[in-house]
Amino acid sequence: SNVSESATPSRFELHQNYPNPFNPTTMIRFTIPVGTGPAGTTLAGRYAPSVLKVYDMVGRDVATLVNEELPPGTYERVFDAHELASGVYLYQLRSGSFVQTIKLVLLR
Repeated sequence: SNVSESATPSRFELHQNYPNPFNPTTMIRFTIPVGTGPAGTTLAGRYAPSVLKVYDMVGRDVATLVNEELPPGTYERVFDAHELASGVYLYQLRSGSFVQTIKLVLLR
């Protein structure tokens, strides 16, 4: 659970995983900003819950990589798919009102 303490981020970012295609692990990088709305805003010392999940193409949840309140910063999570079949999967970041989904490819 690496976090970058450099510049204060001003917007959400969910990056393409690297490498992609991958076998069996890949890294997903994302940024939680300082916000003016519910996402990223401190409310009584708390932050909006952030959830990063991986789904198969029929919408089944196959992994939860993040499910916690995260302060602003840039994070990296490793997705280990050693038990999954080759194919296209989706990863999705939800935090406050922000939702973004990106495809990733597991190639054996």
